[in-house]
This record gives sequence, C-alpha cells and structure tokens, in this order.
Amino acid sequence: MSGPTASSPTEVRAGAEYRIEDLAHASGATVRTIRAYQDRGLLPTPERRGRANVYRETHLARLRQIADLLDRGYTLASIKELLEAWDAGRGLGGVLGLVAEVHGPWTDEEADRITRAELEARFGGAQDDESVAEAVELGILERVPGREDEFLVPSPQELAVAVELHAAGVPLPAISGHLRELRGQVEHIASRFLEFTTEHVFARYLGHRPPKDADAAEAASMVRRLRPLAQQTVDAELARAMRTFATRHLHHHLGAEGDCADPQEPRPVLLPARTTQAVQALVGPRNVAAFVTAATEREVQARTLDALAPSDAKRKDIDQMD
Repeated sequence: MSGPTASSPTEVRAGAEYRIEDLAHASGATVRTIRAYQDRGLLPTPERRGRANVYRETHLARLRQIADLLDRGYTLASIKELLEAWDAGRGLGGVLGLVAEVHGPWTDEEADRITRAELEARFGGAQDDESVAEAVELGILERVPGREDEFLVPSPQELAVAVELHAAGVPLPAISGHLRELRGQVEHIASRFLEFTTEHVFARYLGHRPPKDADAAEAASMVRRLRPLAQQTVDAELARAMRTFATRHLHHHLGAEGDCADPQEPRPVLLPARTTQAVQALVGPRNVAAFVTAATEREVQARTLDALAPSDAKRKDIDQMD
C-alpha cells in the first residue's frame, strides 16, 4: 500500500538541497515553524555541513505532508503519530483515504457564484453592507479574493430558501436569527449521530492510534455507506413533524373546537445551542431531554408554591383583622 504523496516529481527536484531559508520559501512555512517541527521530531534531522544545516527534497515533501494534514484538521500530536507509523513501514493509504472520505463533501450540491448586482436583484433591492457581512459570517456567502463584487455560494439551496422567505415577507434579520437557531439544533443532531455510529459501528475500526491501514480502509467504506443515513433520517422525521405541527397550527388558527394536541404528548422546544451543550456536558447526551424536563417541572412547581404562599399570608392577615 502506498503512503501519502505530498508532491509530484515536478514539484520536488531530485537531489535538490536547501538552506533553511530556501526550504521555508519553497514550502510556504516560516523558518521558525520549520525549527519547531524539528524540535518536535516531525522533520528528519538535516545534514550538518560546516556551520550550516542542509535540507533535501524529503524535508520539503514532509513539510507539505504536514501542511496537508493540518488543513484536514489534524493536530501536530496526531500528525506525529501518523508520520512515525509511516516511517516505521506501516501503510497509511487507508488512513488518508478515511481522512479524505470524512473531509470530502457530504452533499451532492455544487457551489455557485453570484455577483452583488445579482444578489440585490434576487432580494428585490439593494442589500446593505451589514446584511451582506452577516451572510458572510454565517457562511451563506464567501468572499472571492480579489473580487469585491462577487461571492461564492457554498449552498445555492440555502440561499434560495432565504430568497423565498424574504419574498414572503420575512425580514432578513429574522431569517439570519432563524438560521443561527436552526444551526445549533442541527449541530446537536449531527453530534448525536456521530456518537451513536462511533459507539456501535466505528469503535471496532478505530481501536489503534493511528488505525491499522486495513481497518481505516474498511472504516472509509463504512462512511460511504452510512453518510446518507443521517440526512435521510432527518428528512423523514422533519416531514413527520411538519405535518403534525402544521395540522395543529391550522386547527388553532381556524378556531377548531377542542385542543387537537394530547397534553401528555411531548412537544419540542428549541433551546440555544450553548444551553444544550452545557446540559450535555453536565448529564451526558442521553439525559439532556430528561434533565430539561425535570428542571422545568421543578421550576413550575416552585412558582406554583410561590404563588400560593402570598395568598395564604393574605388570608391570615384578614383573619387577624376580624
């Protein structure tokens, strides 16, 4: 199994030698970074020639490997483990294949581009800089380097939803606030799905650090199989919930007699992502709902008692006046 390839033969000159300044220029790293990598054992020891250190193409290739893994979200400690395994002769093709599978796109949707004029036309008028900046902050738009009036649209579907909501009369700040709230809830769902699949599926593949090459390759194959399941499950559950709540809202607004909702039926309540994360850290992800329910019931009971206590005190005052 071949190992990670950081550069093609045309990018690294066979037999080339570099001073540390030249190596920094060729790799894009700083001299200080290169020395830090050496101190951490991430780079092979350079050849000492007189009073200077001489670096070769292997050092340049290694720097590019490190940069690539950092871009994929690896820490320097985990990169060191991977590179040590590679240097010891263990194949990393499966590991890097797993990294590529997880790091790759999780949707078939393709990004698009839009100009400022097209953006304003779609939203029915000039968009102020604050609204555009908020869209960039949320990731709905991404700035294109060197193009002041052009943006990358990572998810054209998400932008289309915003356009339709705005056309229906929803203000842009309300759309942004809704997206922030929704994103926190969806991130919680994604986190739970990953915990669930890791516990029941991927734990057996990831027992070694780094994983064995064959295990990593099998895990990458499993990611491809399971990747659509999260979205399919959310789509089905969202459709069910929308039908239930849309029917309930329609009954309410049309003045239908009787409450169509079962008082014992659980009703979803949106919580800020920070609150959900704090509760999860306190009681664990499986107990979030039970904790919130118990805390709410206790608060309701406490307020009920507080409301009753003054009434009792007033009744005593009246008795004393008599």
